[in-house]
Amino acid sequence: MNNVKTPDIIHMDNHVMVVRKPAGILVQGDKTGDETLLDQCRLYLKERFNKPGNVFLGLVHRIDRPVSGVMVFARTSKAAGRLVTQFRTREVEKKYWALVQGKVQESALLVDRISRHGPTSHIARNSEGQNAELFYRRLRWQDGISWVEIDLHTGRHHQIRVQFSQRGHAVIGDFRYGSKHKFPERSLALHARKITFEHPVLKEPMTFTAEPEEYWPAAFR
Repeated sequence: MNNVKTPDIIHMDNHVMVVRKPAGILVQGDKTGDETLLDQCRLYLKERFNKPGNVFLGLVHRIDRPVSGVMVFARTSKAAGRLVTQFRTREVEKKYWALVQGKVQESALLVDRISRHGPTSHIARNSEGQNAELFYRRLRWQDGISWVEIDLHTGRHHQIRVQFSQRGHAVIGDFRYGSKHKFPERSLALHARKITFEHPVLKEPMTFTAEPEEYWPAAFR
C-alpha cells in the first residue's frame, strides 16, 4: 500500500464497498482537480488485489465535500445499476445528524420545492423546482444549538442545508446558507450517520453506520 491512502472501510465484499467519508474530501472530481474519495478507493483496490489496468468502482450516490459519513460504492456494473435504481426509487433509507442554530421543534416533516442555480439551491416560491421532503427529530438542545436526526426522503442538491436555513436554523458552519458559527476544518456539522439498502446480489437488507468527526462536540454524539 505504498503511497496509497487506505480508506476507512466499513464493509467490503465482491459487489459493494462501504466506507466512511471524511469531511473535506470530494466524492468525485471537479474543476479543482483535488484528490477524490472515488480515486482513493480505486487505487486501494488496485493495490490490494494487484489488479492490472483500471479498476471499476461505481458511484451510486453523493455526499457534499464538507460533509462526513457513510458512503456506498458498487464494485461491479451490475451492482451499480441495481443500487442506482434503489436510490432513484427511494428504497434506500438515509439518516443524517446535524447541528443547527436555535431551538427547533421536537419533530417535524419538512416539505418544500427546491430549485438549483449553479452551486447553490433555494426554496422555490411556485411550482418550479423539485419536491423535497425530510422528517427530523430533535435529539438534544444545548447552548443555542439543536442536535437533530434526519430521515432524508428525497435527495435534492443541498436539501438539508436549504430546508433548515429557510426556517432560520442554518447548519453550523454553513456560511453559504446563513450560519453565524464556524465548525472545525471548514466542514459542516452535517453527517451521513446511517444507510440501509438491499444488497444488489444477495437481496438482503444491509445497514451501516459511521461516527462523526472527532471534533464534533461530545454533547452531540
